[in-house]
Amino acid sequence: MAGSLREVTGDAVGASPVARGRPSARRGLVIATVAGGFMALIGALGSGQVPLLPRLAYWLAVMWSGAALGHGVSVGMRNWGRLQAWPLVEGALIALVIALPLTTIVIVANHLAFGGGFPSPAGMAGAFLTVLLISGLITALNYTTTPPVVPLPSAQAEAPPPPPRFLDRLPLRLRHARLLAIEAEDHYLRVHTDAGSDLVLLRMVDAIAELDGLAGARTHRSWWVARDAVVSVDSGGGRTTLTLAGGLAVPVSRGARPELAAQGWFA
Repeated sequence: MAGSLREVTGDAVGASPVARGRPSARRGLVIATVAGGFMALIGALGSGQVPLLPRLAYWLAVMWSGAALGHGVSVGMRNWGRLQAWPLVEGALIALVIALPLTTIVIVANHLAFGGGFPSPAGMAGAFLTVLLISGLITALNYTTTPPVVPLPSAQAEAPPPPPRFLDRLPLRLRHARLLAIEAEDHYLRVHTDAGSDLVLLRMVDAIAELDGLAGARTHRSWWVARDAVVSVDSGGGRTTLTLAGGLAVPVSRGARPELAAQGWFA
C-alpha cells in the first residue's frame, strides 16, 4: 500500500502547478493517464499478479483521482491567494489537503482491487504519513523547478514618452545630456546642459513650446529653467536667484516670482 501511495501522490501533486499560476486540468489528466498506463504495464509495486485489464483500471482510477484532487486544491489555493508570499507554507498546506482524501481513496481502491481487509488505525496513520511525506517532496520539487509567473510590463512601461522636440535642435554631443536652462542671447538661445552649452537660432517662446511637458518654467524674460535643475534659492537683497546644478546662477524677475512661489519653487 505504501508503494501505491507514493505513485498516486506524485501524480496528484504534479498535476497541481501552483507555482505556474494557472493550473491545467488537461495537463494533469494526460500525465495521470500516461503514468497509470506505465504503472499497469510494468506491474509496479506488486500489482503484476493481477491481470492486465483490471490492473490498468486500478492504476487509472487511482491516478485520475489524484490528478483531480491536485487540480482542485491548486485552483482553490490560487484563487485564495493569501499564501503566495510564503511558498513554503503554501506548499505544505497543499500537500496536507491532498494527502487527507487521497489516503482514503487509495485504501478503498486497494481493498476493491486486491481484496483483503482494511488496515488497522496504526496502518492508516502510517499510510497517511507516507502520502503526506511524498506529497510534500513532490510539491517542493514543483516549486523549485517551475519559474514563477511574472506579469508582463504594461505598454506604458515598454514605451517611455519621447524626448522633447527641442532637444533635436542641439548638437549630437548635447542631445542626451540633462537640460538645465535656456538663456536668450540676442536672436539666439544659449542652451545650458550638464555636458556643456551651445547656441540655437530660435525664439524663446518657440523653444518653450517644443519642450513638450518637460517640468520647468520661465523665471525671467531671458531665462527658462528646468525644475529639477534647481539646487538652491537665494532671496537676499530683494532679489531672487536660482542656483542650478553646476553652479549656474539664474535671476527670477518680480513678475515671475508669484507664479513660481505658487508652484512651490521656493519651498
